[in-house]
Amino acid sequence: MADLFSKDEPQKVETGRPLADRLRPKSLGEVVGQEHLTGEDGVLSRMIRSGSLGSMIFWGPPGTGKTTVARLLAGETNLAFEQISAIFSGVADLKKVFETARLRRTNGRQTLLFVDEIHRFNRAQQDSFLPVMEDGTVILVGATTENPSFELNAALLSRARVLVFQTLAEDSLSRLLERAEAVEGKPLPLDEDARAVLLRMADGDGRAALTLAEEIWRAAKPGEVFDAEGIQRVVQRRAPVYDKGQDGHYNLISALHKSVRGSDPDAALYYLARMFDAGEDPLYLGRRLVRMAVEDIGMADPQALVIANAAKDAYDYLGSPEGELAFAEAAVYLATAPKSNAVYTAFKAATRAAKEHGSLLPPKHILNAPTKLMKDESYGSGYRYDHDEPEAFSGQDYFPEKMGRQSFYDPPERGFEREIRKRLDYWAKLRTERSGGD
Repeated sequence: MADLFSKDEPQKVETGRPLADRLRPKSLGEVVGQEHLTGEDGVLSRMIRSGSLGSMIFWGPPGTGKTTVARLLAGETNLAFEQISAIFSGVADLKKVFETARLRRTNGRQTLLFVDEIHRFNRAQQDSFLPVMEDGTVILVGATTENPSFELNAALLSRARVLVFQTLAEDSLSRLLERAEAVEGKPLPLDEDARAVLLRMADGDGRAALTLAEEIWRAAKPGEVFDAEGIQRVVQRRAPVYDKGQDGHYNLISALHKSVRGSDPDAALYYLARMFDAGEDPLYLGRRLVRMAVEDIGMADPQALVIANAAKDAYDYLGSPEGELAFAEAAVYLATAPKSNAVYTAFKAATRAAKEHGSLLPPKHILNAPTKLMKDESYGSGYRYDHDEPEAFSGQDYFPEKMGRQSFYDPPERGFEREIRKRLDYWAKLRTERSGGD
């Protein structure tokens, strides 16, 4: 865990258990990597000193110490500690825990209930916590790797404080490894470059760092020291922290989209590579590139949509890994293209107008009249065929009479839309002249 490393000199501990378990801290003061919560002026330290502990949601990636901190909180406040997992628990388990907590409270002791993966509970199950939180039967500490704003009920969130656990920085991971070496009584058989590789493999996860360290010790022959290439042969590369249905997925696609929008091809390539490396669905990436082309570039460079669609087709034809280069080319093209959301904005404005004005009839002069009755009703009467007009422009009004002429599309002076702006301004001038100056 991120908090497995003690700041003090290590004490003798028994062997036989996993290294991560043997290095768990004995108090909040020993926790490393979450000083904003457990340090002298940390949020949890202040709560303990005040003698008032409220319900909380611990939000953070795996291996950052959420479980251990919850257990330590119970110990330092003399609360009974109960732990359940939303993966393995149902309604019957919750009722049993609540009944035990109520009985314990009648005997004068409150319960700290730690719920791991709390976001896995459905809404009804989450609501079941509300009464026991409100009457003080339990102090709830829920742990989640997912964004609580999306995964937890508003009623539950309103009764609990969200505390964010951070991934471990490399200096904290390094201290964990030093602690492990002291406990094991031997150095890790790694040169400096290999040690840096191990820290990157851990990806901010303290538990993963210690697990990797154990694997290295088991694999090393007497006197053997691994270099950067050697460690990657010995340790199977750890998959990036990424769930295609959860926060990691949305964070990276957001970063990719905003990098393209911000005209930064280098950042766009980085996030695209991250997503491919994590096993993202290529079809999803292709769809998002198309969306960037129409939303953020639009008519500033109409070729962008062609390029994005062509990249998707190229990937379908080539497959991986060759097809990934087509997406890279598209990402660079989109990032370096002139940007405009004028069509995107115009279409949203037109959609609002369509909803606000209802089912207005278009002006009769632009309606077809396939029947005598419709001709008698002046359908098509007065229509001017633009190709027969000077400069192929009649200047007629095409909006419903009750609505009046509207303006939605406002192209900027960038890219291809600079030329479109000139055309629209010229047509507006002709329209005014040919409508009698109205």
